[in-house]
Amino acid sequence: MTRTSEREIISTKRQKIANLASEAPEMVLTTLAHHIDLMWLEEAYRRTRKDGAVGVDGVTAEAYEADLQANLSDLLERFKSGRYRAPPVRRVHIPKDGTKKTRPIGITTLEDKVLQRVDGTGAGLRAGLSGLLLWLPART
Repeated sequence: MTRTSEREIISTKRQKIANLASEAPEMVLTTLAHHIDLMWLEEAYRRTRKDGAVGVDGVTAEAYEADLQANLSDLLERFKSGRYRAPPVRRVHIPKDGTKKTRPIGITTLEDKVLQRVDGTGAGLRAGLSGLLLWLPART
């Protein structure tokens, strides 16, 4: 299967979920985790920036990619079983322009970045959230 057709399948799945939400506004969507599959994680990985700083686990994109299918399969299994927990965020202080002050930023692990990309925006599918509803149409 080509990357383009994989993206189209994921886009179609998203559209079906969005249509369901808008056609049945009385229905409560609590989780969409059962829709996430390996293809969806592969696309999320493809969209994840690979040149960022490493998280607390020290895993680089290059090291993760060395056994990508096994790593993504393991991540998917942990996510779906509820065993995935977002690891601590590495706190780094960066200088503010023109001052001696710094501001803190948090650097997540690569796996956490991938799961955040599952929704297509990077805005938020993480363990403990009821998740993946950010891109659905707002109910009025």
